[in-house]
Amino acid sequence: MSFAAIDDAPVTGFHRKLTAACSGGPLLDGYLLGIVGIALTGITTELHISTTTSAVIGVAALVGMFFGGLVFGPITDRIGRKPMYTVDLLVLLLASLLSVFVTSAWQLIVLRFAIGVAIAADYPIATALLTEWLPRKRRAGLFASVIIIWYVGTALAYLVGYLITAVVGDGGWRWMLGSAAVLAGVIFLLRLGTPESPRWLVGAGRSEQAREVIERAVGVRVSAADLADVPRDGERGSLLELFRGGHLRRMAFVVVFFTCAIIPLFALLTFGPQLLGAFGLGTGNAANLGTALINLVFAIGCLPAMKLLETVGRRRTIIWSFGLMVLPLLALGVWAHAPAPFAVACFCLYALFSGGPGILEWGYPNELFPTRVRAAALGVAIALTRFGAAVGTFLVPLALTSLGTSATLSLGAGITFIGFLACLAWAEETRHLSLEDIDVRAGQPTMVAAAPGDV
Repeated sequence: MSFAAIDDAPVTGFHRKLTAACSGGPLLDGYLLGIVGIALTGITTELHISTTTSAVIGVAALVGMFFGGLVFGPITDRIGRKPMYTVDLLVLLLASLLSVFVTSAWQLIVLRFAIGVAIAADYPIATALLTEWLPRKRRAGLFASVIIIWYVGTALAYLVGYLITAVVGDGGWRWMLGSAAVLAGVIFLLRLGTPESPRWLVGAGRSEQAREVIERAVGVRVSAADLADVPRDGERGSLLELFRGGHLRRMAFVVVFFTCAIIPLFALLTFGPQLLGAFGLGTGNAANLGTALINLVFAIGCLPAMKLLETVGRRRTIIWSFGLMVLPLLALGVWAHAPAPFAVACFCLYALFSGGPGILEWGYPNELFPTRVRAAALGVAIALTRFGAAVGTFLVPLALTSLGTSATLSLGAGITFIGFLACLAWAEETRHLSLEDIDVRAGQPTMVAAAPGDV
Protein backbone atom coordinates (compact mmCIF):
# COMPACT_ATOMS: atom_id res chain seq x y z
CA MET A 1 0.00 0.00 0.00
CA SER A 2 1.96 3.00 -1.26
CA PHE A 3 0.05 5.57 0.75
CA ALA A 4 -0.73 3.63 3.94
CA ALA A 5 0.53 6.59 5.99
CA ILE A 6 -2.33 8.64 4.54
CA ASP A 7 -4.99 5.94 4.12
CA ASP A 8 -4.69 4.62 7.68
CA ALA A 9 -3.96 7.90 9.46
CA PRO A 10 -6.21 9.06 12.31
CA VAL A 11 -8.22 12.19 11.67
CA THR A 12 -6.29 15.16 13.04
CA GLY A 13 -6.47 18.93 13.04
CA PHE A 14 -4.67 18.90 9.70
CA HIS A 15 -7.52 16.95 8.07
CA ARG A 16 -10.14 19.21 9.62
CA LYS A 17 -8.33 22.37 8.53
CA LEU A 18 -7.86 21.01 4.99
CA THR A 19 -11.53 20.02 4.85
CA ALA A 20 -12.53 23.53 5.93
CA ALA A 21 -10.24 25.10 3.32
CA CYS A 22 -11.54 22.84 0.56
CA SER A 23 -15.12 23.54 1.69
CA GLY A 24 -14.62 27.25 1.14
CA GLY A 25 -14.87 26.92 -2.62
CA PRO A 26 -18.09 24.89 -2.55
CA LEU A 27 -19.54 27.39 -0.04
CA LEU A 28 -18.83 30.19 -2.49
CA ASP A 29 -19.95 28.09 -5.46
CA GLY A 30 -23.32 27.35 -3.87
CA TYR A 31 -23.68 31.00 -2.90
CA LEU A 32 -22.88 32.27 -6.41
CA LEU A 33 -25.25 29.83 -8.10
CA GLY A 34 -28.02 30.58 -5.61
CA ILE A 35 -27.78 34.36 -5.33
CA VAL A 36 -28.59 34.91 -9.00
CA GLY A 37 -32.00 33.29 -8.44
CA ILE A 38 -33.02 36.07 -6.03
CA ALA A 39 -31.31 38.82 -7.98
CA LEU A 40 -33.13 37.96 -11.23
CA THR A 41 -36.29 39.75 -10.11
CA GLY A 42 -34.53 43.08 -9.69
CA ILE A 43 -32.33 42.52 -12.74
CA THR A 44 -35.36 41.88 -14.95
CA THR A 45 -37.06 45.06 -13.78
CA GLU A 46 -34.08 47.43 -13.89
CA LEU A 47 -32.46 46.20 -17.11
CA HIS A 48 -35.81 45.61 -18.87
CA ILE A 49 -34.98 42.10 -20.05
CA SER A 50 -37.22 39.38 -21.48
CA THR A 51 -37.96 35.95 -20.02
CA THR A 52 -35.51 34.39 -22.48
CA THR A 53 -32.70 36.78 -21.49
CA SER A 54 -33.46 36.12 -17.83
CA ALA A 55 -33.07 32.41 -18.50
CA VAL A 56 -29.74 33.04 -20.26
CA ILE A 57 -28.46 34.95 -17.22
CA GLY A 58 -29.60 32.07 -15.02
CA VAL A 59 -27.68 29.47 -17.03
CA ALA A 60 -24.62 31.53 -18.08
CA ALA A 61 -22.59 30.22 -15.14
CA LEU A 62 -23.55 26.64 -16.03
CA VAL A 63 -22.36 27.14 -19.60
CA GLY A 64 -19.13 28.58 -18.24
CA MET A 65 -18.75 25.48 -16.10
CA PHE A 66 -18.92 23.35 -19.25
CA PHE A 67 -15.84 25.03 -20.69
CA GLY A 68 -14.10 25.45 -17.34
CA GLY A 69 -14.42 21.76 -16.52
CA LEU A 70 -13.04 20.63 -19.87
CA VAL A 71 -10.05 22.97 -19.64
CA PHE A 72 -9.02 23.19 -16.00
CA GLY A 73 -9.59 19.59 -14.88
CA PRO A 74 -6.83 18.27 -17.18
CA ILE A 75 -4.62 21.29 -16.38
CA THR A 76 -4.92 20.52 -12.67
CA ASP A 77 -3.67 16.97 -13.34
CA ARG A 78 -0.73 18.36 -15.29
CA ILE A 79 0.54 21.22 -13.13
CA GLY A 80 -0.75 20.15 -9.72
CA ARG A 81 -3.61 20.92 -7.35
CA LYS A 82 -1.98 23.76 -5.40
CA PRO A 83 -1.12 26.32 -8.16
CA MET A 84 -4.75 26.59 -9.26
CA TYR A 85 -6.08 26.44 -5.72
CA THR A 86 -6.17 30.21 -5.17
CA VAL A 87 -6.16 31.62 -8.71
CA ASP A 88 -9.77 30.56 -9.30
CA LEU A 89 -10.87 32.38 -6.14
CA LEU A 90 -9.33 35.63 -7.39
CA VAL A 91 -11.35 35.32 -10.60
CA LEU A 92 -14.55 34.77 -8.59
CA LEU A 93 -13.77 37.78 -6.41
CA LEU A 94 -13.11 40.08 -9.37
CA ALA A 95 -16.14 38.94 -11.36
CA SER A 96 -18.39 39.41 -8.34
CA LEU A 97 -17.12 42.96 -7.81
CA LEU A 98 -17.61 43.86 -11.48
CA SER A 99 -21.19 42.55 -11.34
CA VAL A 100 -22.07 45.52 -9.14
CA PHE A 101 -21.37 47.93 -12.00
CA VAL A 102 -23.08 46.26 -14.98
CA THR A 103 -25.36 48.41 -17.11
CA SER A 104 -26.68 45.85 -19.58
CA ALA A 105 -27.66 42.19 -19.71
CA TRP A 106 -24.77 41.13 -21.95
CA GLN A 107 -22.22 42.38 -19.40
CA LEU A 108 -23.84 40.33 -16.68
CA ILE A 109 -23.98 37.27 -18.94
CA VAL A 110 -20.24 37.55 -19.62
CA LEU A 111 -19.43 37.89 -15.91
CA ARG A 112 -21.68 34.97 -14.97
CA PHE A 113 -19.94 32.91 -17.66
CA ALA A 114 -16.54 33.80 -16.14
CA ILE A 115 -17.85 32.86 -12.71
CA GLY A 116 -18.93 29.49 -14.08
CA VAL A 117 -15.48 28.86 -15.55
CA ALA A 118 -13.84 29.60 -12.19
CA ILE A 119 -16.35 27.45 -10.30
CA ALA A 120 -15.68 24.52 -12.63
CA ALA A 121 -11.96 24.98 -12.03
CA ASP A 122 -12.45 24.85 -8.25
CA TYR A 123 -14.45 21.60 -8.19
CA PRO A 124 -11.67 19.30 -9.45
CA ILE A 125 -8.91 21.25 -7.69
CA ALA A 126 -10.36 21.26 -4.17
CA THR A 127 -12.07 17.87 -4.25
CA ALA A 128 -9.12 16.01 -5.80
CA LEU A 129 -6.76 17.54 -3.26
CA LEU A 130 -9.04 16.64 -0.36
CA THR A 131 -9.74 13.09 -1.58
CA GLU A 132 -6.02 12.37 -1.95
CA TRP A 133 -5.36 13.37 1.67
CA LEU A 134 -8.31 11.75 3.48
CA PRO A 135 -8.07 8.42 5.42
CA ARG A 136 -9.99 5.75 3.50
CA LYS A 137 -12.36 4.81 6.34
CA ARG A 138 -13.39 8.42 6.93
CA ARG A 139 -13.36 9.56 3.30
CA ALA A 140 -17.11 9.72 2.72
CA GLY A 141 -17.86 11.24 6.12
CA LEU A 142 -15.35 14.06 5.83
CA PHE A 143 -16.08 14.58 2.15
CA ALA A 144 -19.75 14.98 3.01
CA SER A 145 -18.95 18.16 4.91
CA VAL A 146 -17.86 19.74 1.60
CA ILE A 147 -21.25 18.99 0.09
CA ILE A 148 -23.09 20.20 3.19
CA ILE A 149 -21.24 23.49 2.97
CA TRP A 150 -22.29 23.80 -0.69
CA TYR A 151 -25.94 23.59 0.35
CA VAL A 152 -25.28 25.97 3.23
CA GLY A 153 -23.89 28.37 0.63
CA THR A 154 -27.10 28.26 -1.40
CA ALA A 155 -29.23 28.68 1.73
CA LEU A 156 -27.04 31.61 2.82
CA ALA A 157 -27.52 33.16 -0.62
CA TYR A 158 -31.30 33.07 -0.30
CA LEU A 159 -31.14 34.35 3.27
CA VAL A 160 -28.89 37.27 2.27
CA GLY A 161 -31.14 37.92 -0.70
CA TYR A 162 -34.17 37.91 1.58
CA LEU A 163 -32.56 40.41 3.99
CA ILE A 164 -31.31 42.73 1.24
CA THR A 165 -34.72 42.68 -0.44
CA ALA A 166 -36.41 43.42 2.89
CA VAL A 167 -34.15 46.45 3.48
CA VAL A 168 -33.49 47.79 -0.03
CA GLY A 169 -36.12 46.14 -2.20
CA ASP A 170 -35.60 44.51 -5.59
CA GLY A 171 -33.13 47.26 -6.47
CA GLY A 172 -30.62 45.65 -4.10
CA TRP A 173 -29.69 43.02 -6.69
CA ARG A 174 -26.30 44.66 -7.24
CA TRP A 175 -25.48 44.27 -3.54
CA MET A 176 -26.54 40.64 -3.76
CA LEU A 177 -24.19 39.82 -6.62
CA GLY A 178 -21.34 41.85 -5.12
CA SER A 179 -21.65 40.23 -1.69
CA ALA A 180 -19.93 37.10 -3.03
CA ALA A 181 -16.66 39.07 -3.21
CA VAL A 182 -16.55 39.24 0.60
CA LEU A 183 -16.80 35.46 0.86
CA ALA A 184 -14.15 34.99 -1.81
CA GLY A 185 -11.70 37.20 0.09
CA VAL A 186 -12.16 35.27 3.34
CA ILE A 187 -11.78 31.90 1.62
CA PHE A 188 -8.67 33.07 -0.22
CA LEU A 189 -6.98 33.83 3.11
CA LEU A 190 -8.10 30.48 4.56
CA ARG A 191 -6.43 28.55 1.75
CA LEU A 192 -2.99 30.10 2.12
CA GLY A 193 -0.41 27.49 3.18
CA THR A 194 -2.33 24.41 1.99
CA PRO A 195 0.11 21.60 1.01
CA GLU A 196 0.25 19.91 -2.38
CA SER A 197 -1.16 16.41 -2.82
CA PRO A 198 1.56 13.79 -2.14
CA ARG A 199 -0.12 11.42 -4.60
CA TRP A 200 0.24 14.03 -7.34
CA LEU A 201 3.84 14.77 -6.30
CA VAL A 202 4.84 11.10 -6.56
CA GLY A 203 3.15 10.84 -9.94
CA ALA A 204 5.19 13.86 -11.04
CA GLY A 205 8.43 12.17 -9.96
CA ARG A 206 8.85 14.33 -6.85
CA SER A 207 8.87 11.55 -4.26
CA GLU A 208 11.24 13.28 -1.85
CA GLN A 209 8.96 16.31 -1.66
CA ALA A 210 5.98 13.98 -1.20
CA ARG A 211 7.72 12.30 1.75
CA GLU A 212 8.37 15.66 3.39
CA VAL A 213 4.78 16.79 2.89
CA ILE A 214 3.38 13.56 4.37
CA GLU A 215 5.68 13.74 7.41
CA ARG A 216 4.74 17.37 8.11
CA ALA A 217 1.02 16.79 7.66
CA VAL A 218 0.35 13.46 9.41
CA GLY A 219 3.54 13.01 11.45
CA VAL A 220 4.52 9.65 9.91
CA ARG A 221 7.93 8.96 8.40
CA VAL A 222 7.80 7.21 5.02
CA SER A 223 10.61 5.77 2.93
CA ALA A 224 11.28 5.94 -0.78
CA ALA A 225 10.28 2.27 -1.02
CA ASP A 226 6.83 3.10 0.39
CA LEU A 227 6.21 5.31 -2.64
CA ALA A 228 7.96 3.21 -5.27
CA ASP A 229 5.02 1.67 -7.13
CA VAL A 230 3.18 4.84 -8.11
CA PRO A 231 3.12 5.96 -11.81
CA ARG A 232 5.67 8.61 -12.83
CA ASP A 233 5.61 11.26 -15.56
CA GLY A 234 5.87 8.82 -18.44
CA GLU A 235 2.65 7.21 -17.31
CA ARG A 236 0.62 10.39 -16.92
CA GLY A 237 -2.96 10.00 -18.06
CA SER A 238 -4.90 11.82 -20.74
CA LEU A 239 -8.51 12.63 -21.48
CA LEU A 240 -8.67 9.65 -23.85
CA GLU A 241 -8.06 7.31 -20.92
CA LEU A 242 -11.43 8.34 -19.47
CA PHE A 243 -13.19 6.89 -22.49
CA ARG A 244 -11.57 3.47 -22.67
CA GLY A 245 -12.26 0.17 -20.92
CA GLY A 246 -13.55 0.23 -17.36
CA HIS A 247 -13.07 3.98 -17.14
CA LEU A 248 -15.56 4.49 -19.97
CA ARG A 249 -18.23 2.62 -18.01
CA ARG A 250 -17.43 4.63 -14.91
CA MET A 251 -17.51 7.92 -16.81
CA ALA A 252 -20.88 7.03 -18.35
CA PHE A 253 -22.25 6.21 -14.90
CA VAL A 254 -20.95 9.42 -13.32
CA VAL A 255 -22.26 11.63 -16.12
CA VAL A 256 -25.73 10.03 -16.22
CA PHE A 257 -26.45 9.95 -12.49
CA PHE A 258 -24.82 13.35 -11.92
CA THR A 259 -26.92 14.95 -14.68
CA CYS A 260 -30.15 13.36 -13.47
CA ALA A 261 -29.48 14.64 -9.95
CA ILE A 262 -28.58 18.23 -10.75
CA ILE A 263 -31.18 19.14 -13.38
CA PRO A 264 -34.04 19.15 -10.81
CA LEU A 265 -31.67 20.52 -8.15
CA PHE A 266 -30.45 23.49 -10.19
CA ALA A 267 -33.95 24.23 -11.41
CA LEU A 268 -35.09 24.41 -7.78
CA LEU A 269 -32.12 26.58 -6.77
CA THR A 270 -32.47 29.02 -9.65
CA PHE A 271 -36.26 29.18 -9.91
CA GLY A 272 -37.26 28.07 -6.41
CA PRO A 273 -39.24 31.24 -5.63
CA GLN A 274 -41.26 30.88 -8.85
CA LEU A 275 -41.96 27.19 -8.19
CA LEU A 276 -43.06 27.85 -4.62
CA GLY A 277 -45.12 30.83 -5.75
CA ALA A 278 -46.98 28.55 -8.18
CA PHE A 279 -48.20 26.53 -5.19
CA GLY A 280 -49.41 29.61 -3.35
CA LEU A 281 -46.47 30.14 -1.00
CA GLY A 282 -46.59 33.86 -1.58
CA THR A 283 -44.36 35.57 -4.09
CA GLY A 284 -41.20 37.65 -3.98
CA ASN A 285 -39.44 37.73 -0.64
CA ALA A 286 -41.62 35.15 1.13
CA ALA A 287 -40.73 32.60 -1.55
CA ASN A 288 -37.03 33.51 -1.15
CA LEU A 289 -37.18 32.62 2.55
CA GLY A 290 -38.98 29.37 1.73
CA THR A 291 -36.26 28.44 -0.76
CA ALA A 292 -33.59 29.17 1.87
CA LEU A 293 -35.29 26.73 4.25
CA ILE A 294 -35.49 24.03 1.58
CA ASN A 295 -31.78 24.45 0.87
CA LEU A 296 -31.05 23.89 4.55
CA VAL A 297 -32.94 20.62 4.25
CA PHE A 298 -30.61 19.66 1.38
CA ALA A 299 -27.74 20.13 3.84
CA ILE A 300 -29.54 18.19 6.59
CA GLY A 301 -30.16 15.34 4.13
CA CYS A 302 -26.40 14.82 3.89
CA LEU A 303 -26.13 14.02 7.62
CA PRO A 304 -27.76 10.56 7.57
CA ALA A 305 -26.13 9.91 4.20
CA MET A 306 -22.69 10.45 5.81
CA LYS A 307 -23.36 7.48 8.10
CA LEU A 308 -25.06 5.31 5.48
CA LEU A 309 -22.24 5.67 2.97
CA GLU A 310 -19.76 4.26 5.50
CA THR A 311 -22.06 1.57 6.91
CA VAL A 312 -24.37 0.17 4.22
CA GLY A 313 -22.10 1.44 1.45
CA ARG A 314 -22.16 3.74 -1.56
CA ARG A 315 -24.10 1.46 -3.91
CA ARG A 316 -27.15 0.76 -1.78
CA THR A 317 -27.32 4.34 -0.51
CA ILE A 318 -27.40 5.93 -3.95
CA ILE A 319 -29.89 3.42 -5.38
CA TRP A 320 -32.37 3.90 -2.56
CA SER A 321 -31.86 7.66 -2.56
CA PHE A 322 -32.72 8.04 -6.23
CA GLY A 323 -35.74 5.76 -5.85
CA LEU A 324 -37.10 7.87 -3.00
CA MET A 325 -36.30 11.17 -4.78
CA VAL A 326 -38.73 10.25 -7.56
CA LEU A 327 -41.75 10.08 -5.24
CA PRO A 328 -42.16 13.71 -4.05
CA LEU A 329 -41.63 15.11 -7.56
CA LEU A 330 -44.14 12.64 -8.95
CA ALA A 331 -46.64 13.54 -6.23
CA LEU A 332 -46.45 17.23 -7.12
CA GLY A 333 -46.69 16.37 -10.79
CA VAL A 334 -49.88 14.38 -10.23
CA TRP A 335 -51.47 16.85 -7.79
CA ALA A 336 -51.56 19.97 -9.90
CA HIS A 337 -53.22 22.18 -7.29
CA ALA A 338 -51.56 20.89 -4.13
CA PRO A 339 -51.77 23.26 -1.13
CA ALA A 340 -48.64 25.15 -0.14
CA PRO A 341 -47.82 23.03 2.97
CA PHE A 342 -47.92 19.83 0.89
CA ALA A 343 -45.72 21.39 -1.81
CA VAL A 344 -43.15 22.54 0.74
CA ALA A 345 -43.20 19.09 2.37
CA CYS A 346 -42.56 17.41 -0.98
CA PHE A 347 -39.70 19.73 -1.84
CA CYS A 348 -38.22 19.11 1.61
CA LEU A 349 -38.52 15.33 1.19
CA TYR A 350 -36.79 15.54 -2.17
CA ALA A 351 -34.03 17.58 -0.54
CA LEU A 352 -33.73 15.12 2.35
CA PHE A 353 -33.51 12.05 0.12
CA SER A 354 -30.90 13.68 -2.14
CA GLY A 355 -28.15 13.53 0.50
CA GLY A 356 -26.52 10.35 -0.82
CA PRO A 357 -26.35 11.42 -4.48
CA GLY A 358 -25.36 14.92 -3.36
CA ILE A 359 -22.24 13.62 -1.62
CA LEU A 360 -21.40 11.11 -4.35
CA GLU A 361 -21.73 13.62 -7.19
CA TRP A 362 -18.25 14.73 -6.21
CA GLY A 363 -17.21 11.70 -4.16
CA TYR A 364 -17.65 9.02 -6.81
CA PRO A 365 -15.57 10.71 -9.56
CA ASN A 366 -12.74 11.29 -7.11
CA GLU A 367 -12.83 7.68 -5.92
CA LEU A 368 -13.38 5.89 -9.23
CA PHE A 369 -10.50 7.42 -11.21
CA PRO A 370 -6.73 7.29 -10.54
CA THR A 371 -4.59 10.25 -9.51
CA ARG A 372 -3.21 10.82 -13.02
CA VAL A 373 -6.71 11.62 -14.38
CA ARG A 374 -8.71 12.32 -11.20
CA ALA A 375 -9.15 16.07 -11.69
CA ALA A 376 -9.70 15.57 -15.42
CA ALA A 377 -12.46 13.04 -14.69
CA LEU A 378 -14.28 15.41 -12.38
CA GLY A 379 -13.67 18.30 -14.78
CA VAL A 380 -15.21 16.36 -17.68
CA ALA A 381 -18.08 15.23 -15.45
CA ILE A 382 -18.70 18.84 -14.41
CA ALA A 383 -18.57 19.98 -18.03
CA LEU A 384 -20.97 17.37 -19.40
CA THR A 385 -23.40 17.45 -16.50
CA ARG A 386 -23.50 21.24 -16.36
CA PHE A 387 -24.28 21.33 -20.06
CA GLY A 388 -27.31 19.15 -19.33
CA ALA A 389 -28.15 21.27 -16.30
CA ALA A 390 -27.82 24.45 -18.36
CA VAL A 391 -30.25 23.13 -20.97
CA GLY A 392 -32.64 21.92 -18.27
CA THR A 393 -32.48 25.13 -16.27
CA PHE A 394 -32.91 27.24 -19.41
CA LEU A 395 -36.06 25.28 -20.25
CA VAL A 396 -37.57 25.51 -16.75
CA PRO A 397 -39.08 29.02 -17.04
CA LEU A 398 -40.25 28.21 -20.55
CA ALA A 399 -41.77 24.92 -19.36
CA LEU A 400 -43.46 26.65 -16.44
CA THR A 401 -45.01 29.11 -18.88
CA SER A 402 -46.03 26.67 -21.64
CA LEU A 403 -46.61 23.37 -19.80
CA GLY A 404 -47.38 24.45 -16.25
CA THR A 405 -45.87 23.54 -12.90
CA SER A 406 -47.41 20.06 -12.76
CA ALA A 407 -46.00 18.86 -16.09
CA THR A 408 -42.62 20.44 -15.36
CA LEU A 409 -42.29 18.56 -12.07
CA SER A 410 -43.44 15.33 -13.73
CA LEU A 411 -40.57 15.71 -16.18
CA GLY A 412 -38.26 16.18 -13.20
CA ALA A 413 -39.55 12.90 -11.75
CA GLY A 414 -38.84 11.14 -15.05
CA ILE A 415 -35.29 12.48 -15.19
CA THR A 416 -34.70 11.33 -11.61
CA PHE A 417 -36.00 7.84 -12.47
CA ILE A 418 -33.41 7.58 -15.26
CA GLY A 419 -30.78 8.31 -12.61
CA PHE A 420 -32.21 5.47 -10.49
CA LEU A 421 -31.83 3.03 -13.40
CA ALA A 422 -28.24 4.15 -14.02
CA CYS A 423 -27.34 3.54 -10.37
CA LEU A 424 -29.01 0.15 -10.40
CA ALA A 425 -26.95 -0.88 -13.43
CA TRP A 426 -23.56 0.73 -12.78
CA ALA A 427 -23.07 1.93 -9.18
CA GLU A 428 -19.95 0.40 -7.59
CA GLU A 429 -19.04 -0.22 -3.97
CA THR A 430 -15.91 1.69 -2.91
CA ARG A 431 -16.42 1.73 0.85
CA HIS A 432 -13.21 1.41 2.90
CA LEU A 433 -11.04 0.76 -0.18
CA SER A 434 -7.86 2.69 -0.90
CA LEU A 435 -7.87 4.82 -4.05
CA GLU A 436 -5.30 2.49 -5.60
CA ASP A 437 -7.43 -0.62 -4.91
CA ILE A 438 -10.46 1.05 -6.48
CA ASP A 439 -8.39 1.74 -9.59
CA VAL A 440 -7.46 -1.95 -9.87
CA ARG A 441 -11.17 -2.82 -10.05
CA ALA A 442 -11.81 -0.55 -13.05
CA GLY A 443 -11.84 -3.46 -15.50
CA GLN A 444 -14.22 -5.61 -13.45
CA PRO A 445 -18.00 -5.81 -13.98
CA THR A 446 -20.01 -3.64 -11.63
CA MET A 447 -21.55 -6.47 -9.65
CA VAL A 448 -18.15 -8.11 -9.14
CA ALA A 449 -16.79 -4.80 -7.86
CA ALA A 450 -19.63 -4.50 -5.36
CA ALA A 451 -18.98 -5.72 -1.86
CA PRO A 452 -20.68 -8.95 -0.69
CA GLY A 453 -24.22 -8.31 0.45
CA ASP A 454 -24.64 -5.09 -1.53
CA VAL A 455 -27.52 -4.63 -3.95
